Amino acid sequence: MTGKLSPIDNAKYVAARRAAEMVQDGMRVGLGTGSTAAWLVRRLGERVRDEGLKIKGVPTSTATAQLAREVGIEVVSLDQAGWLDLTIDGADEFDGELSLIKGGGAALLQEKIVATASDQMVVIADAGKEVEALGAFPLPVEVIPFGWQTTRTLIEEALDTMDVLGTSVTLRMNGEAPKITDEGNHILDLHLQRIGNPRQLALVLNQVPGVVENGLFIDICDKVVIGHGDGRVELRDINEGTVEVDELGDDGENLFSDLAD
Repeated sequence: MTGKLSPIDNAKYVAARRAAEMVQDGMRVGLGTGSTAAWLVRRLGERVRDEGLKIKGVPTSTATAQLAREVGIEVVSLDQAGWLDLTIDGADEFDGELSLIKGGGAALLQEKIVATASDQMVVIADAGKEVEALGAFPLPVEVIPFGWQTTRTLIEEALDTMDVLGTSVTLRMNGEAPKITDEGNHILDLHLQRIGNPRQLALVLNQVPGVVENGLFIDICDKVVIGHGDGRVELRDINEGTVEVDELGDDGENLFSDLAD
């Protein structure tokens, strides 16, 4: 299967396949949103069909919920699940401390709620998502529609005091209309270029009236699974300080594994 994919899709596929191995029978699993997370959902669907895997999936968007149902995963709400064993999701950027920018798919609010209601969060990403400093990818901020222009002005004023390179803020559009999230809100994209202090910025943004949540995920991610176009996969554990390197063949089987501190 992987041999038929482009290098970028192969990287996403092998990362998702490796992460799917972490899911055990009976788990309550948060299912992320986006192209890489979609590979994960499909792979878990294969395990449900072929292995009889029984899990309860909590999707982070209506799109993920639809896909999960299509591939045979039992879908429940977060309130029904209560607490999750594991959440697996993608990221738009991640740094060496496993701080993330998320929200490119406009699902950051549900994604953050689900991730923080989990014993463990695992990010799956292609190698191109790793950065030395967050901020090249525009930082999404979910805001309520009422007075969103005032909220944008307040955010721009706050950015003047932050350690960032850019301060441009744009409203995300869907054609000629504003993009609407699953919760009926708008998304403001902050074009910061580089974020010097993500933790401080996250705290400041969430104090601005009208802001629902920001796309900085700090101290939430425990592990990252990094896929490469040639089939290599890295598993980094921020808590254990370990890096595991695997290579997946065209049939997706593990060919070798190496563990290093």
